[in-house]
Amino acid sequence: MSQTPTTPSPQPPGPGTPGPKQPASRPALFSRGSYAESLRIGEILRKETVGGALLVAAAVVALIWANSPASGSYFALRDLTIGYEPWHLNLSLGAWAADGLLAIFFFLVGLELKREFIAGDLRQLSKSIVPVAAAAGGVLVPAVLYVLVNLGNAETLRGWAIPTATDIAFAVAVLAIIGSHLPSALRIFLLTLAVVDDLIAITIIAVFYSGELHVLPLLLALVPLSLYTFLAHRYRRFFGLKAPAAWLILLPLGVITWALVHASGIHATVAGVLLGFAIPVIRSQASGGPEAGPGLSEIFEHRFRPISAGVAVPVFAFFSAGVAVGGWEGLGSALSDPVALGIIVALVLGKPIGILATTWLLTKLTRARLDGSLRWIDITGVSILAGIGFTVSLLVAELSFGQGSPHDDHAKVGILAASFIAALLASAVLTTRNRQYRIAEEEERRDSDQDGIPDVYQQDAAGS
Repeated sequence: MSQTPTTPSPQPPGPGTPGPKQPASRPALFSRGSYAESLRIGEILRKETVGGALLVAAAVVALIWANSPASGSYFALRDLTIGYEPWHLNLSLGAWAADGLLAIFFFLVGLELKREFIAGDLRQLSKSIVPVAAAAGGVLVPAVLYVLVNLGNAETLRGWAIPTATDIAFAVAVLAIIGSHLPSALRIFLLTLAVVDDLIAITIIAVFYSGELHVLPLLLALVPLSLYTFLAHRYRRFFGLKAPAAWLILLPLGVITWALVHASGIHATVAGVLLGFAIPVIRSQASGGPEAGPGLSEIFEHRFRPISAGVAVPVFAFFSAGVAVGGWEGLGSALSDPVALGIIVALVLGKPIGILATTWLLTKLTRARLDGSLRWIDITGVSILAGIGFTVSLLVAELSFGQGSPHDDHAKVGILAASFIAALLASAVLTTRNRQYRIAEEEERRDSDQDGIPDVYQQDAAGS
């Protein structure tokens, strides 16, 4: 009688026997950063939220005043000139806001970017490549769409760089208004994205929108800039822990550098970025003695951010956003200009397409995946929010067409309309995910062992 052969049951592998092959874990995009970085970014965004509210308020006041019976007084104030002509500083108040106050804004851009890539989480290539590439995509695609809309008109093509930048203050103000509890990873992504494309925008301004170059003032600017850099890196040796003493030397050197760069024909806001890059950003790890305590970057960031968010950017918005629309007929005429149409298409469609397409391409090229707590709809909402281009867009519009020209006025209408549309669309997308965001926020705050560090950050550190 034949017997059916039996299949031996699988035995567990012995000590020297290789087990079954496990699939390699795929890197995650938009994973949670360090707790220290999350706290720092949260503090920055809280200040920018207040600044965003002031910015919007200033723009609304300017629009109402510029279209009121008293509009003449607004434009008279904007065009009032003050300053010393032999130093090329006899400027209108609007120009002082654009060239002077925005230098403070770009100083913080330079400071923040250097801080992120030298001492922040983005010093790791795996974490920096996504926002940097996404920012590049969010600059390139809008510029291309603007050019396509304005193809064949050499005059309006000058505005190709208008829709390149994201206004982080305006964006986080929208988040505050809709009550979005955006996860820290997406907030860090949005801030870094905005800072990087601001840097790209200022590079474009320096290369394509500077005036006639005067070599002597530019060479002279290297003297105070070099001394400023030298003293900034050795300020404790010269000034000890007395920050006011450092201010008395560094601030005048910064102002002289700004004035010489302005006189050279290069847009003066470039000086702000250079001065920001010159500041050391790594804290000394020495214990005790004169080397302990916060570094100069922390001191300057703490002192200058309220000035930038609370004064510099709102005042610039006040002098730049005021445009006489001329009623519904004038609004229709402005929106039919290819300049305004190109800006609206570029910011509302080009920004999210460029950011999303670049991020998706990275997932394919690197075999990465989204963090488990996020969905592509989250990236879509943030990408649409990045279409709020305001401060830098208004600056580039003035540089492209000249303040008060018809194309400049139409560009401003396009910027305001596009920012409003992007804010509405982003709000509609992000509010659908607010319940999930609240759950993630509660998880990020849970601290079971009461040691001051939320549990999820300790788990992430242990896993890595």
